[in-house]
Amino acid sequence: MGALPGTTGRRRLYLMRHGFVDYTSPEVRAAQDPSIAYLTEQGREEARYAGVALSDVHLDVAFHTGLRRTQETAEIVLAQHDLEAPELEKEGRFQELRSGQYIDFKSAEHLAATMTFQFEQAGKPGATFLEGGEKFSDAMDRIEDGLKGLLSRPGWASALLVAHEVVNRMILAWAIGAPLSASAGFEQDTGCINIIDFDLVPDEAGNTRIERAMIKAVNLTPANYLKNGMNLRSLEAIFTRAVDQAASN
Repeated sequence: MGALPGTTGRRRLYLMRHGFVDYTSPEVRAAQDPSIAYLTEQGREEARYAGVALSDVHLDVAFHTGLRRTQETAEIVLAQHDLEAPELEKEGRFQELRSGQYIDFKSAEHLAATMTFQFEQAGKPGATFLEGGEKFSDAMDRIEDGLKGLLSRPGWASALLVAHEVVNRMILAWAIGAPLSASAGFEQDTGCINIIDFDLVPDEAGNTRIERAMIKAVNLTPANYLKNGMNLRSLEAIFTRAVDQAASN
């Protein structure tokens, strides 16, 4: 099955959020499609710092979600690896929630308030990620299916998954058995690393099941571990940087 040294059935997931992107770029606004967003230079730098932090960690498998920003981040991280890096794979079940209606946010406060409300409503029946978007419950089903599929895969002990803010929040809430609305309490700064251990045991059918999940670390930012000066939420920071850049041009 594969297990961390000194254990009989424990696996570790290094769960990252992609690096900084500009969701308000002219390309995104023209297409009205945030899925096409790509890393800025800050985002690439965050990914490099994360890669250095992980450079001596043995990784057996590594995944991105199929969106450009997660693939770019994962490629930069693995390029810093001192050990032989695994082949990068795509796993679409961890892709960001489909957001439905495009909203051209007018301020950082508007963006943060809207998204916070979305997270807090996530556990309500039929709640969607923005108007016309994917149901949180449906997204959780595919994400949980992705986790179970990853954990049932033989031959690995440590994995890297570069995913998205909302997906990571939901995974962290799920790992502690909390309702989806608890995802609002897990901040995910761009380029951050979370560490989750899973204890696996055999079931009656000879397969494995998840006995428990244990969060070892949350929202580590190797570029600034103590978050000195990082006083904005990640969503506020993304929008504020975009406004500042537009004003300077």
